[in-house]
Amino acid sequence: MVTKVKINRVRAKIFNMVSTGVIDEPINRFYDFLSIVALVLNLFAAFAITFDYMEEHYKGLLLAIEAVTTFFFAVDYVLRLLSSAELYPKLSEPKAALRYIFSLAGIIDLLSFLPYYLPVFFPAGGTVFRLFRVARILRLFRINSYYDQLNVITEIIVSKSQQLLASVFIILILMMASSLCMYSVEHDAQPDVFQNAFSGIWWSASTLLTVGYGDIYPVTIMGKILGIIISFLGVGMVAIPTGIISAGFVEQYQRLKTVGEFAEEENIHFIRVRLTENDKWSGKKIMEIGIPRDAMIVAIQRGRETLIPRGSTVLKTGDIIVMCAEKSKDIQPIELKEITINEGHSWNGMAIRDIDISRQSYIFMIRRRGKAIIPKGSLVIRAGDIVLLYEKHVNNENV
Repeated sequence: MVTKVKINRVRAKIFNMVSTGVIDEPINRFYDFLSIVALVLNLFAAFAITFDYMEEHYKGLLLAIEAVTTFFFAVDYVLRLLSSAELYPKLSEPKAALRYIFSLAGIIDLLSFLPYYLPVFFPAGGTVFRLFRVARILRLFRINSYYDQLNVITEIIVSKSQQLLASVFIILILMMASSLCMYSVEHDAQPDVFQNAFSGIWWSASTLLTVGYGDIYPVTIMGKILGIIISFLGVGMVAIPTGIISAGFVEQYQRLKTVGEFAEEENIHFIRVRLTENDKWSGKKIMEIGIPRDAMIVAIQRGRETLIPRGSTVLKTGDIIVMCAEKSKDIQPIELKEITINEGHSWNGMAIRDIDISRQSYIFMIRRRGKAIIPKGSLVIRAGDIVLLYEKHVNNENV
């Protein structure tokens, strides 16, 4: 049992280390930095070696960089595989490992190093394996975890996925229709170019996507007229997904702006409190509980009913009280933080009084299995707890 606990703690520490953005310990911050450096160096070597001058003078160095960084990707994949049970805690260890292996992130991680070693066992497929090394570029998407601005792009694509798929479907239909039409008018004039209905797919794709390479083009009058019409349609079709993504950006930032303006204009905080049997407010009238002057009860949720509070309204056990208060500008600002404790966290198994935190920080609540616990110095933090703390800002003018 002790061995199992130790294994779980080691696995949790590994998971914290390889997880992007977990910076509660120096080794986690160092690993994030090392991951970014390895990826940047690997991509630099892959691009630099394609230049004749760089290959002639620095080929050995570039190949060494690629070898070392690719080995790092392999080690990273193994570590993520070993800690996959922490990523999918509801699954058993074998199922969690399989879930990671066949996930998009797992496939990208595998392709970032496996094609580098496959030519050793299958020399004939070296060219094809080098093609799969492009998957390393997809590891750049992990940087999303560091920047909220990049996360906005992901959120927009996910939220607009249905509209984007619909636009792509329309483009595919137009490609097939234009290919069939062009075959009908150009087959007799260019039988070698437009051999069948699908032979014009390349032409229709390059025309609809407004690229127009010019390797395949109509020569008949009717074909040229049809090509003009399809070119105009292509401009409109490409604009559809562009407009969808642009509208998503506008909606996202407008929503953030509206929330910010509301918070600034209203300047009010809302909280909800559920009364229990031990609360002193239970069984009393609102006029008797002595609410501060700047606070007020705006609604009472009792079962499925919402009551409008009055001074004579009696509060009952189980009521959910919605309160609001005006934000005071005189109060020193505080920064709230929420920390999830897992097996490998340095606070796991420690009493609150033994935790070394800043004097400007204070643990004000611990959530354990859905219940809120008021912290005491002797309270021991356990794996699975959610620690809530705040940090007050120091006014440099008063220092």
